[in-house]
Amino acid sequence: MKFLLDQGLPHTAAHRLRNAALDAIHTSECGLATSTDSAILEYAREHGQVVVTLDSDFHTLLALSDAAAPSVIRIRIEGLSAEAVSDLIETIVRRCHNDLDTGAAVSVTERQIRVRKLPIRTRPG
Repeated sequence: MKFLLDQGLPHTAAHRLRNAALDAIHTSECGLATSTDSAILEYAREHGQVVVTLDSDFHTLLALSDAAAPSVIRIRIEGLSAEAVSDLIETIVRRCHNDLDTGAAVSVTERQIRVRKLPIRTRPG
């Protein structure tokens, strides 16, 4: 499983994840630092990556497009250190590995991890 960490997350979290044998890159490392959310989603889809972000717009874009990929993890906890972010991602992977592999919008708060399978249907049918 590969991860693409969005701009709002600490750059060093990607390094920590790589040290933990997870394939991770930060948007600043692959030329996406100033890209739109849509462009980041497309890049992640093309590269088979799970997007990790603080931004709610990614889940909204997935829902509006009825997309089945990429999986997105939204961390709803502000101010986490790189260590805390990488530890949290490792926990999410252990708990949600299958969901992330098949397509999921994951939302994480201090109290819970919620998973919605993709595509998120916003319209009947």
